[in-house]
Amino acid sequence: MSVELQNIKNRFGIIGNFPALNRALEKSIQVAPTDISVLVIGESGVGKEFIPKIIHAESKRKHQPYIVVNCGAIPEGTIDSELFGHEKGAFTGATATRKGYFEVADGGTIFLDEVGELPLQTQVRLLRVLESGEFMKVGSSQVQKTNVRIVAATNVNMMKAIHDGRFREDLFYRLNTVQIDMPALRERKGDIHLLFRKFAIDFAEKYRMPELELEPNAVHYIENYAFPGNIRQLRNLVEQMTVVERNRKLTAEKLAEYIPMETHLPMVVNTPNSQKQNDFGSEREIMYKILFDMRNDINDLKSLTSELIKNRGTADLSNQEKNLINRIYTPENQQAVAPNNSMLFFEDKNPAVQTPTIISNSDDHYEDFEDIEIEDDKPESLSLQNNEKDLIIKALEKHKGRRNKAADELGISQRTLYRKIKQYNLEE
Repeated sequence: MSVELQNIKNRFGIIGNFPALNRALEKSIQVAPTDISVLVIGESGVGKEFIPKIIHAESKRKHQPYIVVNCGAIPEGTIDSELFGHEKGAFTGATATRKGYFEVADGGTIFLDEVGELPLQTQVRLLRVLESGEFMKVGSSQVQKTNVRIVAATNVNMMKAIHDGRFREDLFYRLNTVQIDMPALRERKGDIHLLFRKFAIDFAEKYRMPELELEPNAVHYIENYAFPGNIRQLRNLVEQMTVVERNRKLTAEKLAEYIPMETHLPMVVNTPNSQKQNDFGSEREIMYKILFDMRNDINDLKSLTSELIKNRGTADLSNQEKNLINRIYTPENQQAVAPNNSMLFFEDKNPAVQTPTIISNSDDHYEDFEDIEIEDDKPESLSLQNNEKDLIIKALEKHKGRRNKAADELGISQRTLYRKIKQYNLEE
C-alpha cells in the first residue's frame, strides 16, 4: 500500500484493506487534480460519501465551497429551485430572489447523492450545466455561468433506469466520465472485524462504557453475515449492543439475537434471476392496477346507462345503445335499474323487430336483460370505449358543454367525467 493511500485512510477514518476498496480510493486520488465528472456506484450504506470528500480535498478546488445535495430527499416541485435558484415571484411563495447550489458553489464541488432520483426535467438542466456550465434560475430568462465540479453517486441500476425511461442516457455518460465502484461489506469479509473494533472503540468512548469484544465463534459468525445494510447496518448494530449488552464479550449466540440465522444468508444483488423476479413483481402490480381501473370504468358505465334509462326512458334508445346495454347487463350476474321500479326486456324474440317494453314491478329487484342481438343497416362498433365516448359526447351536446349538468345526466361524478373527457381527447 502506498504512503499516499494510507494517509488518505488515516485522514478520513477509512478502515480496511480489501483490494476493491483500495482501488476505489486510488482512482479518487488520481482524478482529484482534474475537473473530470465522477460517478460513484455502490449499494446503500457502503460509504460512497467518502469518495467526493477525498476528490474535493485533493483537488485545486479544496479551498472553495463543497456542497452535498441529496437528490432523493428534495421534493420534485422544488428541486430545480434548490439547485439553480429562483427569481422573486417565480412561483407561489417565492417572495425573494434566491441563489441555488450551483451559484453558491461556483469554483467548488457539488456532490449529487442519489442522482438516479432526479426528475427528468431537472436532468435536462443538469446536462446543460455539464456541457456548457450554463444555467437559468427558475422564472428567469437570463443565462448564468458557473464553474462547478460535479461528483454524483447512486445505488440505482442505471442501465435499467435508462431502459425504463427514468434516466437520460446522455446525462449518464456525461456524469460517468470516470466510474468508481464501492464494494459491498459482504465482499470485504476480512474488514468486517476491523470495522467492528473501530465502532466498538468509538461508541465505548462516546457512552463512557467498556469496549465490546467478540469471541472467536462470534467473529466467524459476523464475517459470514450478508449485511444488506452494509457499513451503516454494522455501525448501528455495534452502537445498539454497546448500550444494551452488560456482558462486554459477545458470543455467536448473542449476535444471533440481533442478526438471526434466517437473515444470515448471502444477499444476491442485480443478478438476472433476481431482476426477473423484480420485473415480474412490477408487472403484476401494473396488471392489478389496470384491472382495478377497468372495474371502476365498468361500474361508472353501468351507472351512466342506468341513469340514461331513468331520464330518457327506453323508447328512444339507439341500436348502438341497446347493444351496449345488453352487453353490460348479462343475465348471469347483473341487474338493470329500470325507471319507476320497472323491469326492462324485449318482448319479441325476432331480433330484427325487438323493441323495449317496460312492465311494472312492485319489488325493488329487477329482472336481468335478456341476451339479445340487434341488427342494423351497418355493423355496430363492439368497442366498449367507443360506446362510452358516444354517450359522453351526447350528454355534453345536450347540456351545451356544461360538464356539471352532463355529469348529473350520466350519473357519474364530475371528477370521473373530467377524467373520461381527457382520456378520449374531448377537451375542445
